Amino acid sequence: MQDYDDYDATGLAELVARKAVSPEELLDEALRRTEALNPVLHAVVNLRADTARKAIAAGLPRGPFRGVPFLLKDLGAEAVDYPSHNGSRLTKDTVYARDSTIFERIRATGVVTFGRTTSPEGGIGPVTEAAVYDGPTRNPWDTEHTPGGSSGGSGAAVAAGIVPMAHGSDGGGSVRIPASSCGLFGFKSTRARFPDGPYAGEGWAGMAIDGFLSRSVRDSARMMDACAGRDAGAPYDAPALASGFAAAISRPPKRLRIGVCDTTFDGAAIHDECRAAVQDTAALLESLGHDVVPLRPAADHRGMMRAWTRIVACGTALGIRKALAAKGRELGADDLEGVSRGAIRLADTLSGADYLEAVGKIHAYGREMAAVFEDIDILLSATLAEPPARIGRFAHKTEDYEAYRTGPEGVFAYSPFCAAFNASGQPAVSVPMHWTAEDLPVGVHLAGPYGADEVLIALCAELEQARPWAQRRPETLPEMLAEAWSAVPTGVI
Repeated sequence: MQDYDDYDATGLAELVARKAVSPEELLDEALRRTEALNPVLHAVVNLRADTARKAIAAGLPRGPFRGVPFLLKDLGAEAVDYPSHNGSRLTKDTVYARDSTIFERIRATGVVTFGRTTSPEGGIGPVTEAAVYDGPTRNPWDTEHTPGGSSGGSGAAVAAGIVPMAHGSDGGGSVRIPASSCGLFGFKSTRARFPDGPYAGEGWAGMAIDGFLSRSVRDSARMMDACAGRDAGAPYDAPALASGFAAAISRPPKRLRIGVCDTTFDGAAIHDECRAAVQDTAALLESLGHDVVPLRPAADHRGMMRAWTRIVACGTALGIRKALAAKGRELGADDLEGVSRGAIRLADTLSGADYLEAVGKIHAYGREMAAVFEDIDILLSATLAEPPARIGRFAHKTEDYEAYRTGPEGVFAYSPFCAAFNASGQPAVSVPMHWTAEDLPVGVHLAGPYGADEVLIALCAELEQARPWAQRRPETLPEMLAEAWSAVPTGVI
């Protein structure tokens, strides 16, 4: 399909509804693109083409994305028909006894799931280079750079045009970092907006949440509407939506007071391209009638980062302990990468009281950030402090887990904005508003008060209308497709 790239997921579903194209034809195109691009990008794993064809033959649900090809992140979204490596040699080929609630809701939209997308081990990196896969996942905009993490495979697959939208999850920026790195839209909703059950009560003390990477605001809005709401027995719930995401983007947002931070939240300088992205977006917002003011949010950002690091270390250790118990054996020398081993070591030094102290710290930080929003409606910053990193820079070889996260060259120096809103539970989003002179994407980050998801996504829709981005694609992609299709025999999948 030469015009496959011309449509977002909503547009493809409309073609299916009009019978201008069939779900089988869309699946064939997605598989053909996977076959062509995956040897370079290493983004798609655990292909289940036969499962997808059987789902089509059995009759797809008549949801908003009926017939649209779709991919699940290879971490979470547990599904009987889609085994997962979860980014690790230890958990390779994990199978599930029942579907997760989030997957049940995704499937009910009518999407045709045909595989999973790569993630780093434990989901704890800003890149996707897990040893369990054949090689590092690469960015379609420049294959020497990362597509981000931990939903890096999803970011690469959507940016490359394999699928128009894919599942992700976000515990410290893992939807927004790939969105920024790949020129996509990535929305992290308010804490507990989506179900975690039945496999978990919460992720990382409530900091982790499912999400989606898409080319259009409307695709994310409709998918989030379909998936929102607590599952039975959930420990807590997000504030109710007034009318839903899709309804929110159908009307212009009210005029908003927007705080702008073109440094890190602690005042450190960021890359010139990232700073330019913030300033340019601020000027655009002002031209749209919003009240734009400089603002640096006063809160204990470094203390939050230390607490985040401890909580995630404990969560990593628990996941590894469960995997070993299921296998009935001790940890082997080749089971884990260095960063995960370092996380276990840190977790072993922490008591239950230490863990609860860390949870208390992020709760206190949430209150500090709530106070920031007493005077503004939205906070604008960069999504990352730099353009997408080169492959290898954040590889998981080191066992110094704390330095990997909080050191001067660590993850938080590179991504100082995203985790703040996992800790506070507030909605936040990366919007593709800038490209560097080298044609690398740079996202801007917008965040709102707790529960104000609809205000935030309405503003995103206004930005999309003012400066559309969906048709901007990597210039090398047609060449990559042509070269790969000529080199790879057909019928592999």
